[in-house]
Amino acid sequence: DLLIDNFMRFSFSFLAPGRSKIAQLFTFFNSNTLRTKTTSTQGAMETPERGVQDLEAHAAAAWQIFRSMGSPKYHVAPMVDQSELAFRQLCRVYGATCAYSPMFHARLFVEDPKYRAEHFTTCETDRPLMVQFCANEPKTLLSAAKLVEDQCDYVDLNFGCPQRIAKRGNYGAFLMDDLPRVKALVEELYDGLKTPVSVKIRRFDETEKTIAYALMCERAGASVLAIHGRTREQKDASKVRADWDVIKAVKSALKIPVLANGNVQCLEDAEKLMAYTGVDGVLSATPLLENPRLFSGNESVGVVPCDLVLEYLDFVEKHSTPMRMVKGHVHKMLGQWFKEHWDLRDRLNIDLKLDIAKLRQIAIDLKARIVECGRDHAVPKVTPRQQARLDEEEQRQQRIQEAKDEQEREEGAVRALDTATESNGHGSNGHVSNGHVTNGHV
Repeated sequence: DLLIDNFMRFSFSFLAPGRSKIAQLFTFFNSNTLRTKTTSTQGAMETPERGVQDLEAHAAAAWQIFRSMGSPKYHVAPMVDQSELAFRQLCRVYGATCAYSPMFHARLFVEDPKYRAEHFTTCETDRPLMVQFCANEPKTLLSAAKLVEDQCDYVDLNFGCPQRIAKRGNYGAFLMDDLPRVKALVEELYDGLKTPVSVKIRRFDETEKTIAYALMCERAGASVLAIHGRTREQKDASKVRADWDVIKAVKSALKIPVLANGNVQCLEDAEKLMAYTGVDGVLSATPLLENPRLFSGNESVGVVPCDLVLEYLDFVEKHSTPMRMVKGHVHKMLGQWFKEHWDLRDRLNIDLKLDIAKLRQIAIDLKARIVECGRDHAVPKVTPRQQARLDEEEQRQQRIQEAKDEQEREEGAVRALDTATESNGHGSNGHVSNGHVTNGHV
């Protein structure tokens, strides 16, 4: 059953006096006495307004849902091919209290059962769960969302992806150029689902515009809003810090729960972000891939990454996961140690028949080497291929220098000859001493 959005304005006459008509109507709709199906006589009624009609009631319901899940603070961010079920489960063991699915393409999700089966898996313990879609066509989005609404706690809309593929497909952060379409997408889910809607956005350059954008999403029907503190042009987290002041302003303006994304490298960062902005939870992406224990407050050093890989592979065996995703996680978790033990990295990269058993052996072998060296950090080494490239570059630079030296010698010889010629001659009208030159004749 859905809350019907004020499509029976004539019904006000049946409502009791003493309360606002909007509040009474919202309560009346929420009593489960009305259904979404209309009779033939209702077909003549005016078209209902879309989105939220009573913002206070909507916010109260949003908070009730959020609190019923334990008011989760630590969220696994949506990551294509990386926030799959096995990894979500690993992160939940180490402090994550909610998780997003990877971003799914709504049209492919609807049209391709193979795509849907490979990319979306869940289980009873995979909750709270937010399933995320990218889309630009409301009806297609709703069709995709209906396929998962009974298996998640929120259906999430991605308005934050800044990658070129999102620009080509006209979705993600590039819908910031078409806010009426953003509004229509949120309203379509709000009106058509029984599961609450969440959105993930990025900020504009202007704080005021960002606030207006967030308020529009809230009014359209979002029950949770997550905001990234960087613009869509600011893709490199190592170069640009997320703007926590913009996040704080958005949190202050909205009535629904607000989550934040940006600059969360460790648990301390997460706590600082929540304390500074007042948000109700935080998301982490890349740092969590390198250290799935991030939300537990523990670092991933020494043999810990190897143990995490082995634990992750246990989840992979329980929940079928494409090997490309598994390899990606092993690379991320063991990446620092692979800089020293590059031969193990090569085993991961080159083996065309890689399986879980071989991945386990790589982690076990690496763990033994770490124990033997007695260090809790890697010391990067140059691989033979890297050394060959360095040698080749050194030889190239040497050839360049030799060419420069040869050119300088030639130029020096020419200058010396010119100087000798000028000093021996008396320099005008073609006359040269020791010879008789007139009009070109010697």
